[in-house]
Amino acid sequence: MVKLSPSIFGADFGRLNEQIKAVEDCKVEMLHIDVMDGNYVPNIAFGPDQIAMLRPNTDLFFDVHMMVREPDRYIERIVKAGAQMITVHAEATTHLHRSLMLIKSFGVKCGVVLNPATPLDVLKYVLDDVDMVLLMTVNPGGGGGSFIPGMVEKVRELKEMIGDRDIDIEVDGGVNTENVKSLVDAGANVIVAGSFAFTGDVEKNLQALREAADK
Repeated sequence: MVKLSPSIFGADFGRLNEQIKAVEDCKVEMLHIDVMDGNYVPNIAFGPDQIAMLRPNTDLFFDVHMMVREPDRYIERIVKAGAQMITVHAEATTHLHRSLMLIKSFGVKCGVVLNPATPLDVLKYVLDDVDMVLLMTVNPGGGGGSFIPGMVEKVRELKEMIGDRDIDIEVDGGVNTENVKSLVDAGANVIVAGSFAFTGDVEKNLQALREAADK
């Protein structure tokens, strides 16, 4: 089953509660929350305090994507703020396995994020420890970036690498009704949508995305 994880980074912050309610009404499976440190990526967005402020306002599953150098410094605070899944960039942590074990030690799900140019080989020795692999389909840290078509083949290769393991494949960046089906056919089953989801009518956008993914 394809799951939708709208990225709150794409929302209108002046209407945040209204837009979260619209997302809930669409019965999405997750809410994608980007944590950006202004170092690993150029933008700054969402820290533990902001996640904690969101938590009382929704029962949605919090899918927290850390775009942060040395993420271990913040993992405990993000868990306490309400995260239920934390993904960390393989490129941003010196000891990837240690970071994943730290996340799991708090009883939440863990995952690895790979940038477009990062090879799948870095996953070889951690695949049995993760719940999700997030493949960036744009270069991270912006919002509204253009989808990189070559990432469809990367999704396909990841699906083959995972085999029969129970691991979600999430894709993030420039996903819309034009390209989502190719990603799902390749093996992706968690779809992040930011600008596409929150520009205009949220409910119509997410319904259209789900219909395109399920064709």
